[in-house]
Amino acid sequence: MAATEAVGGDPGTLSASGAVARRQAVSRASRYVLLAATLIGVAVLAFLTYDTVDAGASRISWDFVTNYPSRFADRAGLRSSILGSVWVLVPTVGLAFPISIATAIWIEEFAPKNTLLTIVKLNLANLAGVPSIIYGILGLALFVRLMELGPSILAGALTLSLMILPMTVIASQEAIRQVPPSTREGSLALGASHWQTVWNHVLPGAMPGIMTGIILAVSRAIGETAALIMIGAFTFIAFDNTSPFDDFTTVPIQIYNWTIRPQEAFRQNAAGAIILLMAAVLTLNLIAAIIRERFRGE
Repeated sequence: MAATEAVGGDPGTLSASGAVARRQAVSRASRYVLLAATLIGVAVLAFLTYDTVDAGASRISWDFVTNYPSRFADRAGLRSSILGSVWVLVPTVGLAFPISIATAIWIEEFAPKNTLLTIVKLNLANLAGVPSIIYGILGLALFVRLMELGPSILAGALTLSLMILPMTVIASQEAIRQVPPSTREGSLALGASHWQTVWNHVLPGAMPGIMTGIILAVSRAIGETAALIMIGAFTFIAFDNTSPFDDFTTVPIQIYNWTIRPQEAFRQNAAGAIILLMAAVLTLNLIAAIIRERFRGE
């Protein structure tokens, strides 16, 4: 069966027919279906953003950032939750970042290609999809009770590190795979050792992709609530943290606390906190994107 036929009797112009024409029609239709799905998602996101900004913009002020939580909505602020988020996120990234990169380098560059490696990769992929509350249960059993850290900042950081580790490892693996084999071969041909090749050529070339994985992981960690509530994070803290063994709260937990209050003023506080949290995530993403582009330029 011919797949093409002349258009308008002109043998120089052909159009598809039969199965080829049907496939092309489906391809064109799928383009519009995917475009419509994208536009719907963007529209919903834009509406939610507008609704949040409309509800919480009036609460944004310096006092809202520097005040402690209060049972009076007009006096309540985010000071302790912002400090708690910083205290938790810094060790989380500090623990997960080097471990994930080292694991990815070992898997892609040094690990023997055998059944054990296949099992490790499969488990990493499975762990990346585990709900965060499961990591909260693990953190409660392992860090809070077994290691007797209690509901402390350190326990929260260790729990979040476990949660984002699979994601960052997988992203780092993909980034390392994208480095052309010719880069490795050229370095080895010039007399460099395997480790020198990885450190001086593979890792710098993979760093943009690794930074992307770190961005996604930090964005997930900064908005995490369920895992931290499971390990016993507080919803009301009226003091500044000074030690990794202190009790703590975070901005998402403070938002959760305000949203379950019956007073409308507390919901406005929650909307204001969401605006600040979105701004913080976007700022972190922007900084990481700049760092990523700088690595690409080098």
